[in-house]
Amino acid sequence: MIVLFNTPLQVAKAFRQSIAYLPSLLSLAYFLVGLLAVVPQEGPGAMPGWLVSVRFDDTDTLRTLLSTLIAGMISLVVFSFSMVMSVLSQAGGQFSHKLVFGLVTERHHQWVLGNYLGTILFILMLLMVPENGDTPGTWRSLAAYLGTAMVIHCLALFVYFIHKTSQTVQVNSVVAGLHLATSHSLAELIHRQKSSRFTRVSAPNPSAAPRSQALHEIRSRRTGFIQNADYAKLAKLATGIEGVIHLNFSPGDFTLDDFPLLYIDAPTEPDGDWAEEALAHLIYGEGESIEDIHVHGLTQLMEMAVKSLSPGINDPGTARLCINQLTDLLRRRIDFAPCNAMLDDRDQLRVTWPVESFESLLYRVLTPILHYGHEDLTIGLSLLKAVKSLSLYAQDPDRQLLQAYADRIIETLADAADHRLDRDFISARLSSGEHRLELPDRLGDRA
Repeated sequence: MIVLFNTPLQVAKAFRQSIAYLPSLLSLAYFLVGLLAVVPQEGPGAMPGWLVSVRFDDTDTLRTLLSTLIAGMISLVVFSFSMVMSVLSQAGGQFSHKLVFGLVTERHHQWVLGNYLGTILFILMLLMVPENGDTPGTWRSLAAYLGTAMVIHCLALFVYFIHKTSQTVQVNSVVAGLHLATSHSLAELIHRQKSSRFTRVSAPNPSAAPRSQALHEIRSRRTGFIQNADYAKLAKLATGIEGVIHLNFSPGDFTLDDFPLLYIDAPTEPDGDWAEEALAHLIYGEGESIEDIHVHGLTQLMEMAVKSLSPGINDPGTARLCINQLTDLLRRRIDFAPCNAMLDDRDQLRVTWPVESFESLLYRVLTPILHYGHEDLTIGLSLLKAVKSLSLYAQDPDRQLLQAYADRIIETLADAADHRLDRDFISARLSSGEHRLELPDRLGDRA
């Protein structure tokens, strides 16, 4: 039964996140206005006589005007979105391809598209519904003037659209947008886990989780990305069987059909209906959602930095900009340890799930940049500066991890610096700045 309720909710959520959400709502609003425009106004609702002067003299003039307006709107739509797709295809070659769909689905793009489509729909309704009599009525004439105002509004939106599109694909705007979205995702996670029911347990995986009863397995019924889970409802299910649910995946993982998703620590094995209800509380999604999982924002910044270091683009400035934003996000993450368990109202453990450690996250976002930018000394120095800055906020053992990364970065710099001037330049910056690491004063001599 729970599946029947969850499926429409998941469809509604997917629709709300799609590019068709705002255009559909705006088109519906324009359609309702169009219905009102084609309804004859007679009797008590008739238009006042002083508006007779705005009426068109004949139907042909009205239809010619509407035909011209709708032809211009169709041309405007074609030109606008051929332009934006051309710009975004170039952005896909410069940035990570994961960003292109996010740029297309931004709300201001949807708003412009919805007004375009709605205006076309409104004028089309005026053309399709014939007017009684030889001359258009006052109401229909006012509707034609309203259609003209809509087209003028769309022309203003066209200027706004060009401005926003040109800003959207700028490097600074893209990086700042990723940073802002990831910051919001991390802030929401911190706020959500302030509840006393969230806690941390030392259970890195279900097989190592503390258990007192038989461990029963529930396998997946589908393939896809699991973006999140309704932990509160899972905890309620676990309370009903006096057991503990151990999730065998991290939010954002891609799982296969018939994969062991859940391990149930309970005295008796749950029946099929219970298993179906538990699986229904897992939230699937397409691709990487930054809004749900902040780690995806970090990895997309890393991928953007790596893409900018490719020989075809060769833009180390963008890579350094991404490193700066990654440093700030990692500093926020180092102050916050995500919870990996939920308790019930009696403070009994009910749900556990694995979370990515800071060590794994640091390796995921910094190592690829160091690997692809090892020949660029400025990239190595930027990474070293990032590690030194993070050391000011880290506690053991995170500071020991940062020390190991600093040693690796210095080793990479030493291998890349062939000339004496390069080595002197690096040596002057090894231990400079504020940090809590043990760094050498200069690079050692080459063998």
